[in-house]
Amino acid sequence: MTATIALVDDDKNILTSVSIAIQSEGFATRIYSDGETALKALIENPPDLAVLDIKMPRMDGMELLRRLREKSSIPVIFLTSKDDELDEALGLAMGADDYISKPFSQRLLIARIKAILRRTELSAHSESSEEAEGELPERIVRGRLDMDPARHRVSWNGDNVTLTVTEFMILESLAQRPGIVKSRDQLMDAAYTDDVYVDDRTIDSHIKRLRRKFRQVDGDFNAIETLYGVGYRFAEE
Repeated sequence: MTATIALVDDDKNILTSVSIAIQSEGFATRIYSDGETALKALIENPPDLAVLDIKMPRMDGMELLRRLREKSSIPVIFLTSKDDELDEALGLAMGADDYISKPFSQRLLIARIKAILRRTELSAHSESSEEAEGELPERIVRGRLDMDPARHRVSWNGDNVTLTVTEFMILESLAQRPGIVKSRDQLMDAAYTDDVYVDDRTIDSHIKRLRRKFRQVDGDFNAIETLYGVGYRFAEE
């Protein structure tokens, strides 16, 4: 089944050129030139993934994502202004799966779209396919953490924590071996396939967002530890 990518940007040249490039890879596209129109369409008829610009009329990308996350968990890639670290951090904190700074390479955007869709598909279909084979991936239980990869479910001390695909894979990589330090490169390899390049700030932003989500259910959460200059680890109980 052909995946559908929604593009939301007030720059018609970007909408046209990116849409053509994505369609050439076999995807279907829907385009929207403002956030308000896009929000209604994304909720009523969700695509497989959305690419959102931040600076748009009527409703900017940040507000669009905030309101979208109240209704939907579809993967989202943000397009940010070049070197605008605040946009990047806010976007990831609000639930975007990734970001790309303008001006950007269409090849890079397509690679990241494919990587995120592949992870989403694996997560969505793991339960049915592996149940048919009689082999579900093992749940990961580490103290108060309970991860169910087959159902993409996470809880802390019995309280559900909603994670994006990228967040889930980073946490899974850390929780598989408590006490073992994972470098940023190792976490990149766990969360990003196909040699998709991301920089250190992306991993750091995902870690901050993971901590923030767990602290919403437990203000004392400190299971993800930072070893400065080395990487991150999941604390041993």
